[in-house]
Amino acid sequence: MASTACVIGLGSMGYGAAVSLLRAGIEVRGVDVRAEARERFRGAGGATVPSPAEGAVGTEIVFTFVVNADQTEAVLFGPAGAAAKLSPGSVVAACATVAPAYAEELGRRLAAMGLLMLDAPVSGGVARAAKGDLTVMASGAPQAFAKAERFLRAIAGRVYRLGDAPGIGSRVKMINQLLAGVHIAAAAEAMALGIGTGADPRQLYEVIVNSAGSSWMFQDRVPHMLAGDYSPRSAVNIFVKDLGIVVEAGRAAGLQLPMAEAAYRLFAAARDQGLGGEDDAAVIKVYAAEGRVALPAPDRPVD
Repeated sequence: MASTACVIGLGSMGYGAAVSLLRAGIEVRGVDVRAEARERFRGAGGATVPSPAEGAVGTEIVFTFVVNADQTEAVLFGPAGAAAKLSPGSVVAACATVAPAYAEELGRRLAAMGLLMLDAPVSGGVARAAKGDLTVMASGAPQAFAKAERFLRAIAGRVYRLGDAPGIGSRVKMINQLLAGVHIAAAAEAMALGIGTGADPRQLYEVIVNSAGSSWMFQDRVPHMLAGDYSPRSAVNIFVKDLGIVVEAGRAAGLQLPMAEAAYRLFAAARDQGLGGEDDAAVIKVYAAEGRVALPAPDRPVD
């Protein structure tokens, strides 16, 4: 009998994970509020169900590829939530980026229901999700890892076992998001300065990606800027949320985080300019709004 998984949230990362599970011979039930997302998954050979509750019945593991803690709460404990329909001993792999304290409390609540939890945020982007090559930063009980092993192997190239309790995975993901957000902000600032002082943006990109100043985020996000393509792969609002978690954690720890706070302000400014739903590379538009940078028009594809 085939193993069964439920994937709640068929966005950029959840869709890739769900398709990767299908390729591994796992029966997958997809859940998403958007009709187009459900149709896309059915086109890939998956099955969809109307609610998290229906997806959870009889399944071995539920992945929550949603945006934040509020959505995690809704899909697990809302009126049509999955948690109440899971059999004792089933696993919830919570993949959203949330505050570590929330992940800890979520683990306690699920344990009280007889359920296992992996605090399992992910990284890797759309392309790696589609290939089953995500990085999973996970913490949870050994039993949870044992039951989830086949499923994690299907979606991830690397699974880091970071500890035996929920919360540790979210702490590590928080640090990853600090770096990712700062790197995107720095990439936008560097390109804005280059364009604003007369450098050819495509030549500048080519030089930097072959020089010491490059980063993974520079290589991945600057092509969006060069193409004038701000279709959301990961939206500005995601980093407003994630860097907000970072800044709050720093304050709670009594740490000054000037670079994280500067990046947070840049993303918040982009949100306030109405760019929250655009790709996070759209933070460069904050500089354009100051009247100093003429950004590439969206009519020439990146080579």
